[in-house]
Amino acid sequence: MRTLVLLVLAAVAVTAVPRNPQRIVGGSVTSIEDRRKLWQAITMRTLLLIILGATAVSAVPRNPQRIVGGSVTSIEEYNFAVALLLGQKSSYTQNCGGALLNDRTVLTAAHCLDGYSTRRWRARVGSTYGNSGGEIYSADEFIIHPDFDYDTTDNDVALFRTLGTIRLRELVPAAIAGPNYVLPDNESVWAIGWGHTTYGDPFSSSEELQHVEVWTIDQAICKARYGELGIEITDNMLCSGWLDVGGRDQCQGDSGGPLLHNNVVVGVTSWGKDCAHPYYPSVNVRVSRYTSWIQDNA
Repeated sequence: MRTLVLLVLAAVAVTAVPRNPQRIVGGSVTSIEDRRKLWQAITMRTLLLIILGATAVSAVPRNPQRIVGGSVTSIEEYNFAVALLLGQKSSYTQNCGGALLNDRTVLTAAHCLDGYSTRRWRARVGSTYGNSGGEIYSADEFIIHPDFDYDTTDNDVALFRTLGTIRLRELVPAAIAGPNYVLPDNESVWAIGWGHTTYGDPFSSSEELQHVEVWTIDQAICKARYGELGIEITDNMLCSGWLDVGGRDQCQGDSGGPLLHNNVVVGVTSWGKDCAHPYYPSVNVRVSRYTSWIQDNA
C-alpha cells in the first residue's frame, strides 16, 4: 500500500500582511537523528499520520515567518520540519517552512507558493539548518487550495509536491489534526521555524531551527481585536500568541511552518500584525478544517 494515513480523532484562519517569510520569535533549536531507529523499523514507503480520536486507520489516495522569543532546537526534535527555499538568481535561501506528510508531500501556506513557478522553490529536509545540510528536493507541483484568497488570506493552505521521492528512513512524517480535533482556548502549543527573531530586522533570521511555546486564543477575542482594523477572522483560522503580554510569536520567514499541539499539526503559520504583538495574535490556518482536502491531495 503506497500511502498509509493514521487518523487519531479528538475534537475540533485572514486579511493582513502574510508573514512570508517569517521566523520564530522567542523559540529554540531541535534535531532529527534521534528518530532514525524508529523509522528504520517502518518499511512502508509512505506514511501520513492524522490524529483522529483513537485508533482509526485509513488508506489515503495520492491523487513565509521566524520565531520570536523562542530558543534553538534540532531536527531530531521535529524531524518532519522542512525548510522551503526560494531561488534568487543562482542561489536558494530559506523563505518559508513546512511539515513533511509523506515521501512526496509537504504541507505549507498557500501564500508562500501562489504565483510562483515550481522552478523557483526547493525543499530542504532532514537538517536543523535552514540553509545547509540535509537533502534538497526540487518542486514538481504546487497544489494550492482552490478557495485560497490572497486578499483575505483565507484558506491559506497548500501542498508542495517534490520532483523526487524523499528518502524517509530517518524521517517520521507529521501527524495532522483530524476534523473533530479538540483544541481548547489557552492551550499550550508550539511553533517552529527559521524566520526572523526580531520584527522588522531582515538580518535576524535564524540559521538554526527555533521553537517557541505560545497559547491558543479565544476566537471571539481574536475576531474582535482584528475587527477593529477591519480585518475578518474566519472559522478557518486559529489564533495564537501570548495575549496582552507579547514577546513570543512566529514572524517573517516562518510562514507555512507547523503549529503543534502535543506534536500534532493543528495550525499552519499564516499571518499577523507585526510579530509578538501583545494585543494582536498570530493567525494560523486551522488544519482540522482541511483534513479531508489534505488527505485527498497528499
